[in-house]
Amino acid sequence: MKLQQLRYIWEVAHHDLNVSATAQSLYTSQPGISKQIRLLEDELGIEIFARSGKHLTRITPAGQEVIDLAGQILRTVENIKQVAQEFSDDRIGSLTLATTHTQARYALPGVIKDFISKYPDVSLHVKQGTPMQISEMVSEGAADFAIATEAMELFSDLIMLPCYRWNRCVLVPKDHPLTKVRAPLTLEHVAEHPIVTYVFGFTGRSKLDEAFSEKGLKPKVVFTAADSDVIKTYVRMGMGVGIVARMAYDEEVDKDMVALDASHLFQSSTTKIGIRRGTFMRGYMYEFVTRFAPHLDRDLIDEALASGSKTDLDALFAHIELPVY
Repeated sequence: MKLQQLRYIWEVAHHDLNVSATAQSLYTSQPGISKQIRLLEDELGIEIFARSGKHLTRITPAGQEVIDLAGQILRTVENIKQVAQEFSDDRIGSLTLATTHTQARYALPGVIKDFISKYPDVSLHVKQGTPMQISEMVSEGAADFAIATEAMELFSDLIMLPCYRWNRCVLVPKDHPLTKVRAPLTLEHVAEHPIVTYVFGFTGRSKLDEAFSEKGLKPKVVFTAADSDVIKTYVRMGMGVGIVARMAYDEEVDKDMVALDASHLFQSSTTKIGIRRGTFMRGYMYEFVTRFAPHLDRDLIDEALASGSKTDLDALFAHIELPVY
């Protein structure tokens, strides 16, 4: 059994069983991958992939067990490389963040700029996706950190570190009727108008739905998007009032709109960093987390990564007052 064979079956499984696409991503030949997979199956005495002619059709039950173990081995090998590199030069390496558009566009730029300035030899990559997708990226080792508000709790192998709380605002054009409401804005006021907001599962959307439901209101959501800037575009078109993260409103860029405070209408949401259990944290990785969330010092991060359960993790952060944006 060779490490190369384990990498091949792992990559094939994560390229929708497309050996040709796997070969391209690994800069090798399709026949070479197929041969090595066959050799591994012969050695193990099982089929990892079921076949129809020359095409792989599905992963067998036994194959899934082998692939899961292969993933663990490959991640351990990566940790070994990280340990060696940390002791040879702790300022060279790579860091991959998986996050949503709102975090990448509004929360991360300043942090990334300062980080790159201090660590110019660390190659930093940002991958965007849904909360579910970015959580999977970290769980499977395709990214180091997931930064999101929802979905990460569905992955038991991720340790979630709370970073900050944030509120929402209601975005409307300057001449919109809601700008003339004298009393504090209510959900009833908002529900009278078509709504443009995030797709479900994105950026704390569940808090919005819960708030309307508790009031017995059924808002007319006419358009949803994963991108705050797209939502603002449709608000400008007059399609409805926008409900977005307060951080997504820029007073200079969005001066043609009014942001109405909605912190009293919806519960605040918490953005977290998800880190896979067993990850070897290099010095610059601690530095990035601390820059993004200053209350997360190295000792606290280590204690969180060593925690045995969600209850232990909750107790660890119970006394910390998170910043609110």
